[in-house]
Amino acid sequence: MPPTQHKDYYATLGVKKTATSDEIRKAFRKAARKYHPDVNPNDKKAEEKFKEISEANDVLSDEKKRKIYDQFGFYSDQIDPAAAEAAARQGQGVRGGQEVPFDFGGFDFSDFAASGASPGGGAQSPGWGGFKDIFSGMFSQGGRQQQGPEPGTDLEYQVTVDFWTAIRGGTTRLEIHRRETCPTCKGKATTGGSHTCPECNGTGQVTQMGGRMKFNIQCPMCGGSGKVTNACPTCHGEGTIAKTEHIDFRIKPGTRDGQRIRLAGKGNAGTNGGAPGDLYLIIRTGSHPVFARQVDDIHITVPVTVAEAALGGKIEVPTIDGRAQLKIPPATQSGQKLRMRERGVPSATQEGKRGDQIVTVEIVVPHIQDERSKEILREFAKLNPSDPRETIWAKIGTE
Repeated sequence: MPPTQHKDYYATLGVKKTATSDEIRKAFRKAARKYHPDVNPNDKKAEEKFKEISEANDVLSDEKKRKIYDQFGFYSDQIDPAAAEAAARQGQGVRGGQEVPFDFGGFDFSDFAASGASPGGGAQSPGWGGFKDIFSGMFSQGGRQQQGPEPGTDLEYQVTVDFWTAIRGGTTRLEIHRRETCPTCKGKATTGGSHTCPECNGTGQVTQMGGRMKFNIQCPMCGGSGKVTNACPTCHGEGTIAKTEHIDFRIKPGTRDGQRIRLAGKGNAGTNGGAPGDLYLIIRTGSHPVFARQVDDIHITVPVTVAEAALGGKIEVPTIDGRAQLKIPPATQSGQKLRMRERGVPSATQEGKRGDQIVTVEIVVPHIQDERSKEILREFAKLNPSDPRETIWAKIGTE
C-alpha cells in the first residue's frame, strides 16, 4: 500500500512548532487575506494555497487535533485523541475496551527489538505488552460519512451613493464577485460514478510512519471504502464557481452614512444543498458643496449684511426642499446658529420624523468707498459709543 504524503502544517502557516494558538490564528488570517478566492478570482494557484492553509489551520487551531499531529507527524479523523495520549505515554493501554481489528503486519519492530528485547528471545520490554491495546483503540470503525449541506459565506461591500440619493432615495447598481452553485454538479462537487481510489489502490488502507513505527490506517481519501468519485470538471470539486454579477438595490430616503443594508441570499452559494449566504452593503454618502449632513440634520452657513444682522428681518435661504424664509432676530451676531424645525432629512428609521436645518450666520462687512456712507457710519459710531472689547479687558483684569 502506498504511503500517504506528509504535510508540514507549521511550515504552511509560516509559524514555529512552539507557536501559541494566538500566533497560529494571526498567521492564518494574514495568509487567508492574501490567498482568498474572492481576492484572487480565477487564480488556481491561489485557490490551492488557500485550501492548504485552511487545512493546516483546521488541525493546528484545534487542541486535540494538534496533539495527534505533533505525536504522529500527521492527522487522521480515525485516530482517537485518548489513544494518542496513551501512545505518548508508551505502553499504557486504552480504557473502554474499544476492540477494532488492527493490522500489525505493517509494523517495523527492529528498533524496538534492538533497544527493548533480550537477546535470544528473552524477556520483552515493558512497553510491548500494551501495543495492541493502544493501537486497536486508535482507529474508529467505518468510513467517513458523506459531507452534509454546507451554507455559503456572507459577503460585505462598501457602496458610495451621492448626497441627493441618500436623502431622497433611489436605485443603485453594484458589481460584486461571488461564488455561484456549479451548473454541472449542482453544488455536489462530484460527477459520474465511483472508481478505484488512487491513494490506496482500492485496498482502503494506507501506510503511515509515526516516529520509528510503521502501521496501516484507513485511507483518508476514500474513508476505507476503496472507492472515490470524480471531482466535477467545471468547479474542480468545489461545488461552486466564481461569478461577477451586477445587482440593483434600493436606497431608502434618509439613508445614513455607515448604514448597513442586508440582501438575503445574495452572498456566496452553499454546497450539497446548503443555503446561500447574505450580502451586506455598508453605505457611504457623498458630500455637497453647500449642505453638510450630520445624521438627520442639515448644516449650512448663510451670509447676512450688517443691516440685516443689526436690525433683523426675513431672508431667503436654501434648504434641501428648495427656498425658504428665515427670520433673523435683531442684534444677531456672526457665528450665531438659528434652527429651522423639520427642514432636515427624513428619518430612515422613524417614519414621519425629520431632522432640522441649522443655519450659521456669517456677517459680511461691506467695502465702503463713497464719502456719504462713511459719514453715516461715523455718525452711527458717535450714537453708539459702546466698546465691544470691553468684556475682554474686564476678564483680563488690570495690572
